[in-house]
Amino acid sequence: MAVPAIKICGISTAEALDAAITARADYAGFVFFPPSPRHVGTAEAAALGARAKGRIQRVGLFVDADDAAIDAAVKAAGLDIVQLHGSETPQRAAQIRAHFGLPVWKAISVASAADVLRAQAYVGVADLILFDAKTPKGTLPGGMGLTFDWSLMAAWKDRAPWGLAGGLGPENVAEAARLTGAPLVDTSSGVESAPGIKNTARIATFCAAVRST
Repeated sequence: MAVPAIKICGISTAEALDAAITARADYAGFVFFPPSPRHVGTAEAAALGARAKGRIQRVGLFVDADDAAIDAAVKAAGLDIVQLHGSETPQRAAQIRAHFGLPVWKAISVASAADVLRAQAYVGVADLILFDAKTPKGTLPGGMGLTFDWSLMAAWKDRAPWGLAGGLGPENVAEAARLTGAPLVDTSSGVESAPGIKNTARIATFCAAVRST
């Protein structure tokens, strides 16, 4: 099995970004969603994007954002990838991809086998589908530390490029990668000491655990 690519999401400080780069993560995720404790403003995004340039791929996470909000973030942080984490339709995903000329990742919230199959609608539209745990109604759409039944991913196989998120941390990521064969793993709360506060030691341990697979 190939070693999965690694994304550390919700990075909001230079220290956390440097830790992800040092640990040889492949992607740094910046959250552009004000209700999130990991949200970064335009000035922060510009500083982080400049620091990351040429060292790690920059992914911007958006939740049902309009073009103006995405455009401001793309320009500020020099984003390489746009990740959609809301209720964006396949049509909206395609429109964003065409308008910005950037790869688009679409997060799918999973609680059942039907949720996994719902991702089929985004095949050929999204460049990667990120399967995440479904969060309770009225809460944040991700970053809650929740996992889902990884055996559900057997129904997906390799219909399109995909990644695994939802409650992954240093303690369980190797098992998750082994059981699902995920080509990419994504963590946020799993490498934090408190919501939005990244723990540099856990980032290093997480990346080492992924490579142990």
